[in-house]
Amino acid sequence: LVAAAALIIGGPVAAVAVTGGDEGGGRPAATGEPHPTSPAEDSFFEHLPEKVSGTDPTTRVGATIGMEKKAWGTHTVLELKNVKGPQKCVLVAVSKTGEEEVVTSWSVPKWGYGIEGSSHASAKAPLYVHGGAAMSREDIARFEVRTFDGERLVEIGA
Repeated sequence: LVAAAALIIGGPVAAVAVTGGDEGGGRPAATGEPHPTSPAEDSFFEHLPEKVSGTDPTTRVGATIGMEKKAWGTHTVLELKNVKGPQKCVLVAVSKTGEEEVVTSWSVPKWGYGIEGSSHASAKAPLYVHGGAAMSREDIARFEVRTFDGERLVEIGA
C-alpha cells in the first residue's frame, strides 16, 4: 500500500523532472540547462548536403531549405527569417507536375522569428524546423511557405 501511494504521488513529479517542461516562448524550464541550438539547426548546418534559399520581395520573408535524399523521400530542414506572428504556417513541397505535399507545419508567436533589430530577444533568432516529404528529391520543383489561410509568404526554387 505504501509503495502504491509513493507511485501515485511520486510518478507525476518524476515525469515532470524527466521531461523538464517549458516556460513558454521556446525557453527551457529553469530546472535544465538550455541547449544553444535546436536539433533542427544542428542538422541544417552540419549534415544536409544541399541548400536552396529565397526571399519574397513583397513579404520580405526569407527561407533556406536544407535537403537530403532518403530511400523514403526527402528529408528537409527549414530556416525561416523575418516572419511576423501570430500565425500558423506550413511548408509545402511542389513537384514538377504540380503535385503538393505538406512537409511540416508550425506556429509563429506574436513576436515572430528572425527579425533583425527586434526588441524581443526570442524574435531575433530564425526558426528551424525538420520535415519530410514522400516525394523524391528529383521530383521537387519548389517549396512554398504558406499561412494556414493560404497566403504564400515565400517560394524557394529547388
